[in-house]
Amino acid sequence: MQVPLLKKRSINIGGLPIGSGAPVSVQSMTSTDTKDVKSTVAQIKKLEDAGCELIRVAVPDREAAEAISAIKKQIKIPLIADIHFDYRLAIEAIRQGADALRLNPGNIGKREHVQKVVGIAKERQIPVRIGVNAGSLEKGLPYSADGLVQSALRHIKIFEELGFDLIKVSLKSSDVRLMVEAYRKIHKIIDYPLHLGVTEAGTFKPGVIKSSIGIGSLLLDGIGDTIRVSLTEDPLEEVLSGWEILKALNLRQRGLNLISCPTCGRCKIDVITLAKQVEERFKDVPLTIAVMGCPVNGPGEARHADIGIAGANGEGYIFKKGEIVARVAFNELLGRLEQELAKAAPVVLGQP
Repeated sequence: MQVPLLKKRSINIGGLPIGSGAPVSVQSMTSTDTKDVKSTVAQIKKLEDAGCELIRVAVPDREAAEAISAIKKQIKIPLIADIHFDYRLAIEAIRQGADALRLNPGNIGKREHVQKVVGIAKERQIPVRIGVNAGSLEKGLPYSADGLVQSALRHIKIFEELGFDLIKVSLKSSDVRLMVEAYRKIHKIIDYPLHLGVTEAGTFKPGVIKSSIGIGSLLLDGIGDTIRVSLTEDPLEEVLSGWEILKALNLRQRGLNLISCPTCGRCKIDVITLAKQVEERFKDVPLTIAVMGCPVNGPGEARHADIGIAGANGEGYIFKKGEIVARVAFNELLGRLEQELAKAAPVVLGQP
């Protein structure tokens, strides 16, 4: 059962609205050396094409901060500067054109340093994410959901006392239960937008599972305004996984939504290979496509799909909204599916 929610206020990051009913946005972070402008821009452009809507870059030194202006000139999406330890890098990142900052106040240090960052952010209307991490809580705070919330509230109070409210908040942990509990606690207390993520989630398979459980649980409760699937993997996989989470919850739609059966003893075809072929060949088609292993109950089980195929001994079936519309030889199945899709999504398939 959903709990009562505070309506989140809205902030704007480089023209992208966050919070207050705006669509949940997908974020990632570059894995390149930020001062290598060419490599960083090339990676960001690939992420843009995959649907990344916010990109974060590491700013470990002054050279990285100074590279932001050159990077910004060559990309389309808002850029967030990730700052740890040195408040001066945050100030320089803003001067170089960063659209937002991510700060871990727990390692920025003195209040006067935070005040200097907030001063220029306020002057230029640059939002700041207060990024609290379970692994770097301030001394005296417990390693718990309450500890994460206390840390966030402590830093929010400082920002508010300085008259700054362009804030987004995250409370990350590699412990999924801890992360979910912390977000559920804080959303009842603050009305700032929330960025969701399971930090250090791991390699591809375990990382996606942890992130789907953590991020998905919160989104189902209506909690969360931006997300990042943190993986020890190419950032491209983070973006694709983020979209799959949003698509699974019917929050956003981008590209193909594939339905395919888990295969069973009734299958007389290689449904695994067939499903992968459809997934790759039609990945950009903004429709729900079903791939079923047999015609016994495949069309009925996938009747909500826009279009689908089912295989049998040497032949296959095309169905739309559960109704079989064509019967063809199995080796003609993918070609016939493409013909039908060309009618529904001609621009995506390159048709005139």
